Amino acid sequence: MARILGGLTTSHVPAIGGAIAKGLQQQPYWKPFFDGFLPVRAWLDEVKPDVAMVFYNDHGLNFFLDKMPTFAVGAAPEYRNADEGWGLPTLPPFQGAPELSWHLINHLVAREFDITTCQEMLVDHAFALPLKLFWPEGPCPVRTVPVCINTVQFPLPSARRCVALGKAVGEALASWDSDQKVVVIGTGGLSHQLDGERAGFINKPFDLKFMQSLIEEPEWATRFSIPELVEKTGTQGVELLMWLAARAAVPGPVRRVHSNYHIPISNTAAGMMALAAA
Repeated sequence: MARILGGLTTSHVPAIGGAIAKGLQQQPYWKPFFDGFLPVRAWLDEVKPDVAMVFYNDHGLNFFLDKMPTFAVGAAPEYRNADEGWGLPTLPPFQGAPELSWHLINHLVAREFDITTCQEMLVDHAFALPLKLFWPEGPCPVRTVPVCINTVQFPLPSARRCVALGKAVGEALASWDSDQKVVVIGTGGLSHQLDGERAGFINKPFDLKFMQSLIEEPEWATRFSIPELVEKTGTQGVELLMWLAARAAVPGPVRRVHSNYHIPISNTAAGMMALAAA
């Protein structure tokens, strides 16, 4: 059976890619953000995962408003990062894990999740940048399985439904007949709003409470409806659904390896956590 090492969560705003491309990691604006990843990279070097299961949201590169699945799973041998119009250098293709993808797809369908299966899939900054943050040197050394959650086109899946999805993913990992070591990644958020009257909105108290809840009370955020989460975190802050799914995929209690919270990064509350499975 595969071994779930733990969960990683991080923000994924495109400006991070620009900072990496321009070598700005040590500038005062960026240094508190990038320095937060150093202890996590040391932990990853120690535990050496083979596969990353990545919960993320697509921003129009692979799916658009005319065709927006609630949940989609990649089942490709590789995933290419393409130009989104931000002027960011594209990263090398990410290696897939098709045997795990199909095991996951079969398990989710058996658990009555209606998912879109993607045997070809482009991945945007929400998928590519977190992997670059955790493994900054060279091509990404782990195989990947993308799990896309719609946080763009309403209606969105509820927080409770995303927790259920994460638990089902954890079940699939636990039943995978493999000796591979898996880390689960949730990307997006935290609180931010890029448009409208509340553009620039950040809710630090809620962000910190939410981060702590992933350790102490993982389903705490499920008490809120999607409109309530949008009110508390901003239109784009609802990306915390990916964090919820990633935490739910790691069964049982977790130990905090490291966490970081820094504001602002491109009008976004940038959070990061590494949680080791107990």
